[in-house]
Amino acid sequence: MRASLAELPPPPAQSQSGGPPPVEALLDLAGQCLDSGRLKEAENLLDQILWVAPDAAQALNLKGILLFRTNRNEAAAALMERAVELAPRAVAFQRNLCPIYERIGRYDDALRVGRQVLAADRFDLQTLHNVALVHYRRLELDESIAFARRALDIDPSLPGPHLQLAEALLLKGEFAEGWDEYEWRFRTGGGTLPLPANDRPQWNGAALAGKTLLLVADQGYGDCIQFCRYISWARERCADLVVAADRILHPLIGQVCPDARLVERWDGCPPFAAYCPLSGLPRLHRTELATIPAPVSYLKADPERVAMWRARLDQLSPPNARRVGIVWAGRPTHNNDANRSVGLAFFHDLAALERVVLISLQKDAGQAAIGGYFGRAPLLNLGAAIAGFADTAAVIETLDLVVTVDTAVAHLAGAMGKPVWIILPYAPDWRWLLDRHDSPWYPTARLFRQPRPGNWDTVARRIADRLSSMLD
Repeated sequence: MRASLAELPPPPAQSQSGGPPPVEALLDLAGQCLDSGRLKEAENLLDQILWVAPDAAQALNLKGILLFRTNRNEAAAALMERAVELAPRAVAFQRNLCPIYERIGRYDDALRVGRQVLAADRFDLQTLHNVALVHYRRLELDESIAFARRALDIDPSLPGPHLQLAEALLLKGEFAEGWDEYEWRFRTGGGTLPLPANDRPQWNGAALAGKTLLLVADQGYGDCIQFCRYISWARERCADLVVAADRILHPLIGQVCPDARLVERWDGCPPFAAYCPLSGLPRLHRTELATIPAPVSYLKADPERVAMWRARLDQLSPPNARRVGIVWAGRPTHNNDANRSVGLAFFHDLAALERVVLISLQKDAGQAAIGGYFGRAPLLNLGAAIAGFADTAAVIETLDLVVTVDTAVAHLAGAMGKPVWIILPYAPDWRWLLDRHDSPWYPTARLFRQPRPGNWDTVARRIADRLSSMLD
């Protein structure tokens, strides 16, 4: 939803009176600032314009775009609605309103304005992509796929619709085409290349006798934990394996392939013949639902750390209480965090159970919610004391259960073969598939899905009821 200078009116001649520049000139400058990422300057200019001309539709449109980019989505929707009301024939304003409605969960409204745009221009690629995403959020996957394909019929080079198509196909379990489409993920505006520019080819899965293969731990920590199971498969095809990953992942990756060399800086990489991101290995493996490499556990906690954390929790926990690790928020910058994070209050019903102690595995800003906790069950906040995944794994090993939103903790507990209940939004990430309570990726995981968008209360009660029945 990037503002384009082509949508802005041309700048007028400079004022001859020496007075303040006209609104049109300020609009042009604000658009330039917005396009170049100078958001604070753009916001100051737009606020000046709207102070003197509160009904300037283009200023409202640009301010809506800016608010959307800075995750002030409800305010963005209100400004953009006002812009559409003032300029109902401005198709660009409706086009920009569609993804804002999607972000705040107003899917019916998003489809309504999307259809209005497509009625005016059925070749509007941005809106075809946006509507495909809205249908995904509503789990109308055939419709999502159809709109993504419509966009690609017009322009096959567009990364966004390819990635949207990939996620819908993978969520349906149609892995063969899904993995191929998933290769477009690095070409999207939000995607990043897995490594700096180089002249080495991406690995095609063939044996590399006497040559070095570089694997790159790309994407989020959860993805890396999920896909590191394929490293041993790659090792069978290449004797000399190097894995580039954040240092925090080294204790985990070292377990699945102890003889692989681990590096954390690009300048520490040796010369290599080919490379592959970890998230590209399922495609080379030709993974189908029935062939997912899913041993009950492929990661373990360090015994010394486990002993240390067990002793600490024995001192802090009530005797004979079930220890339940909880995580209620993911990374705020994740593009679907508004749907997947639940807040600490989600665990109110769980906290009301007897003989339960809650162990917070929450990290970062989400920990602030603990100050407002007044549940019946004790809540132990370990977040600040957990230094990395080695500590997290050790704590998980001491717990009876982990209940978490879709974060790296879910993947780590699953990879360790520990009981983990994963809280999922109505339209989950593709890896959790559809209409099932188990996961072929993690045999010890149980999935708790929203029955409809925004309905977390039902999920919270189901989790509390199930744990209560296990305690009886």
